[in-house]
Amino acid sequence: MDKYTIDSHVLETIWTVIPIVILLFIAFPSLGLLYLIEEVSKPSLTVKVVGHQWYWEYQYSNSWFNHSFDSYMVHELDSAPLYYTLDVDNRLVLPTMANILFLITSADVLHSWTVPTLGIKVDAMPGRLNYLTSKSMFSGVYYGQCSEICGSNHSFIPIVLEFVPIASYLSYISTL
Repeated sequence: MDKYTIDSHVLETIWTVIPIVILLFIAFPSLGLLYLIEEVSKPSLTVKVVGHQWYWEYQYSNSWFNHSFDSYMVHELDSAPLYYTLDVDNRLVLPTMANILFLITSADVLHSWTVPTLGIKVDAMPGRLNYLTSKSMFSGVYYGQCSEICGSNHSFIPIVLEFVPIASYLSYISTL
């Protein structure tokens, strides 16, 4: 071996600096994208989601409309649900093609508000307010569940989002 290769400070500097430069070229665009993803555009609707031991509480809140309700799992003794342990008595009805801001928290223990088909998973923690924005392009019913083990038999609190066209949504909220 050559002593200039083994003890070369220039060579060691080069093979240290080149990976650093490569990582910086990867990191800066990624950080820019992460920053843009967290931007909250002007939401058309704000929905506050509060996790409880056995149910979810939803609160529509806008300058022109305020309403809250609880959403419990439909049990087998009730009318035959479409999907057992996934259906609820009060679905969260939302308009399609609207920017929706979800504010998510918990009243008691850790929960996780998860709707896999929409790519949503946000932790609900007591004393902390997490948020996410979403926009559904298509009408439909989306199912999810709490994916935390938040107590004995509490890990399956169902979530049902029903996206409807804006005209149907306006007629729905006029009946509330």
